[in-house]
Amino acid sequence: MYPHVPHLKHTDSRNFFLIAGTCVVESEEITYQTAHRLQQITNRLGIPFIFKASYRKANRTRIDSYTGMGDELALGILQKVGQQLHLPLLTDIHESHEAAIAAEYVDILQIPAFLCRQTDLLVAAAKTHKTVNVKKGQFLSPEAMKFAVQKIQDSGNNQIMLTERGTSLGYSDLVVDYRGIPVMKKFGCPVIMDITHSVQQPNQASGVTGGRPELISTIAKAAIAAGADGIFLETHPNPAEALSDGANMIPLDKVEELLHSLVKIRHAVLD
Repeated sequence: MYPHVPHLKHTDSRNFFLIAGTCVVESEEITYQTAHRLQQITNRLGIPFIFKASYRKANRTRIDSYTGMGDELALGILQKVGQQLHLPLLTDIHESHEAAIAAEYVDILQIPAFLCRQTDLLVAAAKTHKTVNVKKGQFLSPEAMKFAVQKIQDSGNNQIMLTERGTSLGYSDLVVDYRGIPVMKKFGCPVIMDITHSVQQPNQASGVTGGRPELISTIAKAAIAAGADGIFLETHPNPAEALSDGANMIPLDKVEELLHSLVKIRHAVLD
């Protein structure tokens, strides 16, 4: 099941689709480099591809964490890269007034997990008539996501996606319950597995979120086997230098190897 967004090439109906990019817009050079490389990989593997990057990071543990270069500048870079490469675009919004602004630049509005119960935010996103991707809160059951879906549908928008990104386990860890994938698929929306945020270790004493990137491949393979329609991941040419969430990213030069293995699993599941 694919989302209905402009420029999304359904190159292989047997494949999952991919949402991938940098955590945040850092520069035009890095944004273009990452998008272009991901486009080359997904074209080769026949994977429909949506490029993502946040124009601003509103949910940071410390006040001195990088939040962005400025909304208008970042959205402009994101739009320019999308137009140059003819790619559909996704970005996050955090407050209801941002929905109409971001909708002028991108094809998909994403609701962060911590905000998935914010009615005004969901309604504002729905009323743009863009596709809305809602990340499941770390504090919610998969079953509870039907109410987020209903809020968007009742606001006149049926273009909805849901993303699993782990459930809080204690204070500083997450666990993925793969039963949530078939549960949320019953709501009639594409269900995506966020394979990089799911390995986060939030609320570290340093005030910087940690992660276990060595588990990304395991999370991804299990999700495809469980029937996920899409994969969400964050990557960077050099995660050690990324301005946000570098601890749980996939290096850009490792993405193709992972996706190639996931395509094999997807075809095996369908066969």
